[in-house]
Amino acid sequence: MRVYREPPTDLLDNRWPNASADGDLLDVVNPILESVKTEGDSALIRFTERFDGVSLTPGELMVGVDEVEEAYSMVTEEQVAALKESKRRLETVESQRLKGLTFTVELDGVNVRSTVKPLSSLGCYVPGGKAAYPSSLVMNVVPAKVAGVGRIVVCTPPGKDKSINPLTLVAADICGVDRVYRLGGAQAVAAMAYGSETVLRVDKIVGPGNKYVTAAKAAVSGAVAVDKPAGPSEVLVLADDAADPRLIALDMISQAEHGPGGLVGLVTTSPRLAEEAERLLSESAAKAPRRSVVEEVLGEGGFIYIVDSLEEAVEFADALAPEHLEVMTADPQLVAEKVSSAGLIQVGPYTPVASTDYCMGANHVLPTGGYAKISPGITVMDYLKPVTVVESTMEGLRNVRSHIKALSDAEGLPSHGLAVEGRFS
Repeated sequence: MRVYREPPTDLLDNRWPNASADGDLLDVVNPILESVKTEGDSALIRFTERFDGVSLTPGELMVGVDEVEEAYSMVTEEQVAALKESKRRLETVESQRLKGLTFTVELDGVNVRSTVKPLSSLGCYVPGGKAAYPSSLVMNVVPAKVAGVGRIVVCTPPGKDKSINPLTLVAADICGVDRVYRLGGAQAVAAMAYGSETVLRVDKIVGPGNKYVTAAKAAVSGAVAVDKPAGPSEVLVLADDAADPRLIALDMISQAEHGPGGLVGLVTTSPRLAEEAERLLSESAAKAPRRSVVEEVLGEGGFIYIVDSLEEAVEFADALAPEHLEVMTADPQLVAEKVSSAGLIQVGPYTPVASTDYCMGANHVLPTGGYAKISPGITVMDYLKPVTVVESTMEGLRNVRSHIKALSDAEGLPSHGLAVEGRFS
């Protein structure tokens, strides 16, 4: 655990816009992408056997309805209820957001209407094995369903016995996914980007994955829309002397258990709080269920930065632009309003980062690596195309007739002006 009393420039140097793609990774994934593009299912089967150790037939690439039904018998009622509640809350928030995207403005006889149209198809990558996160499927798919995306597919790698994580299948069913494929890695990205005999191509690919999945998404971004790169999980707690160090330690440890590469930090105006939080972090990490993972992340990506004022703390938070920012101060709402760069801002002691990962109605698919300076988390807007509809009366066109002539003549496009004049001949 590093403790800073001066600005931690080493933490900021590798954040956006300094992050860059790994050329070596692209050298690995590009041949995979090209093979799938030209060979289709046969390449998908070959790479699944090579990288996952699973031999599939073309008919086994897609998960059957009976397997989805069986998955319900392998999960608990509590898990199903939790997925449904997460879906309901997120659906409510995104439906409200959608309502605000349509409006009409009347300008002297001209109606300008802003509306939105959904993408026709979406592909969602869901990690498998130990890194299976059904909650991420919910977060990526629900806003797309609210947007009205017509066809949604999921790709997720199979286990050695060809099975798919049952809770992932249940989540896909609850969220209305149309098809699930036993595909992982760069080959899954290629299948969604280019299509094959079994997999239909999609308009956009979203969802977290390992470094090869991330590199593959970057490589196909010219052929299909993709989401922002998904890096290791991050949380920064911004606190003053009013905060409870026990809660800070709990929240930092909860994010540390996401695994290697994570960033967990505290920026505070209180040396006393910093000292107590550091002690509690050490004690709690030693008792954590995933102790080895937590201690590794705290050792490599854990830090405490002591500053002189809340203004300085906010300035650092904006420079770091963390995925999650918890504000635990005497007046957290006031401090939160001053922050401009964070993927998600959580205000007060009863909004822990763990809660927004699941069932608070906010999306947990958020920008990492400093991208929060320029990019938001996933919302319904990521699956929509804004469309403007204009309708003018004769009087409305007459009102701008002279302006159109003046500008079209100035730009050397006289036929533009004549097209308007012709309506008044």
